[in-house]
Amino acid sequence: MTPPRPIYLDCGATTPVDPRVVAAMLPWLGEHFGNPASRSHAWGWEAEQAVETARRQVAALIGADAREIVWTSGATESDNLAIAGVAQQHAGRGRHLLSVRTEHQAVLDTLSALQRQGFDVTLLDVGADGLVDAQAFAAALRPDTLLASVMLVNNEIGVVQDIATLGALCRARGVLFHVDAAQATGKLAIDWATLPVDLMSLTAHKTHGPKGIGALVVRREPRVRLAAQMHGGGHEHGLRSGTLATHQIVGMGEAFRIAAQELARDTAHAQALHQRLLRGLQGVSGMHLNGHPTRRVPHNLNLAFDGVAAEALMLAVPELALSSGSACSSGSAQPSHVLRALGASDERAHASLRISLGRFTTAAEIDRAAELLRQGVTQLRDSQ
Repeated sequence: MTPPRPIYLDCGATTPVDPRVVAAMLPWLGEHFGNPASRSHAWGWEAEQAVETARRQVAALIGADAREIVWTSGATESDNLAIAGVAQQHAGRGRHLLSVRTEHQAVLDTLSALQRQGFDVTLLDVGADGLVDAQAFAAALRPDTLLASVMLVNNEIGVVQDIATLGALCRARGVLFHVDAAQATGKLAIDWATLPVDLMSLTAHKTHGPKGIGALVVRREPRVRLAAQMHGGGHEHGLRSGTLATHQIVGMGEAFRIAAQELARDTAHAQALHQRLLRGLQGVSGMHLNGHPTRRVPHNLNLAFDGVAAEALMLAVPELALSSGSACSSGSAQPSHVLRALGASDERAHASLRISLGRFTTAAEIDRAAELLRQGVTQLRDSQ
């Protein structure tokens, strides 16, 4: 008999694909197989129409112009295209790039690669709450700064940066501003039309869509110019060559359409579950919430339990699917770079778990999770 699958509480790593998204994708894996770049027959025309419909759906979630959406394979590629694209396109007028120590590795590793190419990179510290100080950010901007990159919602601790303020500081200095919003779509209302942001990275699979598809939003006014990072047939206005995966694009479009329609309900659902879990864990001593207590999305709880290693706790509660940090670096034995940036000790960082919620998480699952975590923490502490 197959054992039951664990309760899924790792939506920060990836979300289950909404069945409505699967249904929208399936025809484009079968009878509608045309290449959207084939402009000479109906098979290509219908694929192109599906791609453009999805482009409008993705743009609508954040209030962008559909012409500003450039398809990529996901937020990692979008981050690379935004940061390296700006650096290489505009290197003649500056060599300085600014970011934050708590960024996703897709940003940090791209900056490291550019540093090896002769660019100067500044990484700002954050406070104990995980937030960037606007004054420190302003002071770090230089006459030769080309680009600043700040994540909207942190993937490990869920805190929300004040990108409106940071973007305004960049705009006043003529510095391009990139925002990784992979963890924000479907969780926060985003108004691209009013935000002083020039480039924004998106992905489908954090918003109940398929893996392997994302987008970079590239501001048209004032127009942002990038150096392409992939070369070939000149697709996506020459910014990203390669045959488009129609089925995945359709899936992202449908996922973002649903996210726009259900944003308020999904957020209220996550908030209720967030509070329910904290109430269920009230009796556990030595528990700490990492990151700002209120300037965060409710979908993420990064919790530390004093004296209890997160890896040991996860082994003690195999009925729960959790993580001890980012899925992109979970194979590393090193403490989370995000938690260390908050000033956490190695012990505290190793004692931290990320519990991340989604549209399909239920109250019953949260109650069971609280019970199992209480039992696991008690068992491990008693065994010491």
